[in-house]
Amino acid sequence: MTEACRFGGVSLTLGENEVLTDVSWTVRRGEHWVVLGPNGAGKTSLLSLLAARSRPTAGTIEVLGESLGEGIIRDTRIRVGLASDAVAGRVFEGAQVGDVVLTASYGTTSRQAEPYEAVDTSRAEALLEAFGLVGLMGRDYGTLSEGERQRVHLARSLMPNPEILALDEPAAGLDLKGREELLDALGALASDPRSPVLILVTHRVEEIPEGFTHALLIAAGRVVASGPIAEALTAPRLSQAYGIPIELDHQNGRWSARRA
Repeated sequence: MTEACRFGGVSLTLGENEVLTDVSWTVRRGEHWVVLGPNGAGKTSLLSLLAARSRPTAGTIEVLGESLGEGIIRDTRIRVGLASDAVAGRVFEGAQVGDVVLTASYGTTSRQAEPYEAVDTSRAEALLEAFGLVGLMGRDYGTLSEGERQRVHLARSLMPNPEILALDEPAAGLDLKGREELLDALGALASDPRSPVLILVTHRVEEIPEGFTHALLIAAGRVVASGPIAEALTAPRLSQAYGIPIELDHQNGRWSARRA
């Protein structure tokens, strides 16, 4: 099984704050990871490095065979899909849903003079249908619920056919119905052998979809645990990361946690 990415002793300093410290982490093709930790742990910064949106202060990063330790490789940004609030916030409320998905092919969020072919439109329709959004191609983005918007952005992030898909807290702000619909979609994606490597950032174990295979647990910018999810995600390690005693439960493929 080949490596999708490797972090070697990576540190990141922003201003006077060391956000990540000596992070070593390897992701292989065929694996699906959750990156878990409390607020301020450095999870979003980790994704930014992975997606070649920034570069480390120290250490080396290899993503899909490209070294990012000394610069940012433009092609890597295309091969690594990133779904985050930063992208969602740039979408015009009056944009049609189909265009929100289609424009990912050119790395934009609004349709202008880019040429699209029938195969592009068919792919956008198929992705929307796969996430339970059939028939919404012509709807205004601003009329969608938060849950529908998150699934549109999931479809959008897959439009360029990335080899790695990084998701930054996609369930944040969703109600119970919206969260469960999103997690069902992510679980279905994880079970599909054609899917890219999935890397999901969250700070709640309840937001881990079924089918995710590995976990990276970080706190205060440092790795607490890394490996197969059943080994890395334990009550003692969660207690260490979050600074409180935690009880952890795993039933029917889903996780839950509470203060012990």
